[in-house]
Amino acid sequence: MTTLSRLTRRAALKRAAAATLVAPFTFRAFGAPPGETLLHASIGASGQAGADIRALTASSHLKLVAVADVDLAHTAAVRKRFPDVRVYQDWRELLDKEKDLDSVNVSTPDHVHAAATLRALQLGKHVYTQKPLTHTLHEARRLTVTARDKGVVTQMGIQVHGHPTHRAVVQLVRSGAVGKVQEVHSWSNKRWGDLTPRPDRSDPVPPDFNWDLWLAGSALRPFLGSGYYHPANWRKRLDFGTGTFGDMGCHILDPVFGSLALTAPTSVHSEGGGPNEFNWGLDAQVRYAFPGTKYTAETLTLTWSDGERRLPPPVRTLLGELSPSDQGSVYLGTEGVLYSPYFASPVLLPHEKFQGFKVPAPRAVDHYLEFVEACRGHGKTSTPFDYSGPLTEVVLLGCLATRFPKTTLEWDAARLKVTNVAEANRFVRQEPRKGWEVEGL
Repeated sequence: MTTLSRLTRRAALKRAAAATLVAPFTFRAFGAPPGETLLHASIGASGQAGADIRALTASSHLKLVAVADVDLAHTAAVRKRFPDVRVYQDWRELLDKEKDLDSVNVSTPDHVHAAATLRALQLGKHVYTQKPLTHTLHEARRLTVTARDKGVVTQMGIQVHGHPTHRAVVQLVRSGAVGKVQEVHSWSNKRWGDLTPRPDRSDPVPPDFNWDLWLAGSALRPFLGSGYYHPANWRKRLDFGTGTFGDMGCHILDPVFGSLALTAPTSVHSEGGGPNEFNWGLDAQVRYAFPGTKYTAETLTLTWSDGERRLPPPVRTLLGELSPSDQGSVYLGTEGVLYSPYFASPVLLPHEKFQGFKVPAPRAVDHYLEFVEACRGHGKTSTPFDYSGPLTEVVLLGCLATRFPKTTLEWDAARLKVTNVAEANRFVRQEPRKGWEVEGL
């Protein structure tokens, strides 16, 4: 083999039906009794929200009864497919009025995830929230604790969690195929950053789009057209998205986090790719130190790279004739190397050592239908907030570290505090603007 299949995320999702792996932290389902149809609402109507709606309603046991989207133009497809659906522009109004809901999905820009999800949890609803779970570390911790206290079913949208290749990686690592893992290098070629200043202008707000509602708890500012914020480039903006790392980290680090049973890191160090005043940077490289687990050496080093950085030359050399994929991970163990290209079969190296080694071929489990069935009392979810909250914290800590290039931040996870750089702690939590406070955040 000289090259590896490079499937796009979207194409692979279509092929794999997106699935799950049983994680170490799960909830007992306290939802609707078996056989009952879940009454469901979506916060978000198009883009990823539209994909989530299609996947969730593939179950005959879930009925979409309401949807909220700040851009009413984006609700047309939902209205057409579900003529009886009730449409709102403000998700707060939806949650106030739809008293009989069993479950909700939150599929919005990152900065809205925490407020909408926490409010739904407080109302006792089962919640499926897209990755990253939240925009800040404090929010991730609050959602994890609240979900646990409420005893509801939760799932973070890591749709690839149960893809067969993902699950094969977890099985290989946990079986000890490459021995104790000492280092992991993970990367994405995406470039959700922008080094230019924010344009100094104000553009007309499109009809049927509520800019104030879109901003939610973020500070007021002029609307900018040409896609600067809406519908997709918000990922590049500090106040709304989480850059490349936030966009892809929860996907690519999920098998790393799960297979190695990682806890919280003790430190994180950024080698550049920092943001400017308004936007996330490009070409980040972040290195973590983790305490060891039963699957690792005494300590574990995890390095994330994105954009043009990707794999450092010494690690590329270990792949031999293989061309590194656009996204993926390499696990360096005491007994070998595991190369895990995103959405392609894992490869054990060196080839001569592992010739004839049988790589596991686990089945796929649908990530969305798993959530629906758990809400109905059948089984458990595999990325509940008890699992995905800590994973999100790891990713967001890396995003925070890019604000302090060439500085090692010592991290006290129990207190959610950087202990050696006081200035860094102002990014752990953000206060919402007046009128957008949610009790518990």
